[in-house]
Amino acid sequence: MDKVIDIEERIPTLRERRKKRTNRKFVALLFIFLTLLAILLYSQSKYSEIRTITIEGAVLFEQESYQAASGLNLGDSMWSFDAKAVAEQLEKLEWVEEASVKKNWLTGVEISLKEYIQMGYLDRGNSYQIVLSNNLALEQPVTEVDGPIYSNFENEEKRENLIDQLLEVDPEVLQLISQVILDPEQDDADYVTLYMNDGNEVRGILSTLAEKMNYYPSVIAQLEDGQKGVIDMEVGIFFRSYADVYGFAKEGAEGEDSEEE
Repeated sequence: MDKVIDIEERIPTLRERRKKRTNRKFVALLFIFLTLLAILLYSQSKYSEIRTITIEGAVLFEQESYQAASGLNLGDSMWSFDAKAVAEQLEKLEWVEEASVKKNWLTGVEISLKEYIQMGYLDRGNSYQIVLSNNLALEQPVTEVDGPIYSNFENEEKRENLIDQLLEVDPEVLQLISQVILDPEQDDADYVTLYMNDGNEVRGILSTLAEKMNYYPSVIAQLEDGQKGVIDMEVGIFFRSYADVYGFAKEGAEGEDSEEE
């Protein structure tokens, strides 16, 4: 015989379940409402204002100039800007390679910058301009230099060729370069003279400068202690003492010629 289910007995249970389900929905909706209300109140209060702006990686310019370029100010709402858009705005600066902007907790903003590398200084006669790895010569002149000086490189194409070559030079060799001078009277090739911090002089051709300069440590390793002179890298690699080249010795620069192929 089939079991008879008394609907009358099950109705209270169904009603209880329905009531609990309704209560859960109400609590969820109330939580969402209160959360949105809290966010709204927070966004309109002083507690949502930018209180700190931290900038890392600023070397070429003061942090204040980067903050101005970002368009952010202390007291602005944390909800009034898009971090990605601010980063893109900073990357429009010619000397900035990469930028990132991050909202830090509720009231802080962190800006991280990657500037193009300083490669040296363009000689402007009575002043110098910083030259970056993207070949940009910064407009503001500087009076003191702490890197290689580039003379006769006002032409942007020739300067770009120089920077491209120097980026391929080994760092330990690059830091030995004191000055690079382009010969303005040679039209068939870009002949350059490099004065080194260790007292030697290098003569080469711009198009093969990196390839030849990376041999520099092995060349000077063959010289006697204190021996200085001219290292010709235009065709092969040859050394001549200052006494042989100029007819006088510089700080003990004497001895037999050496050759590196």
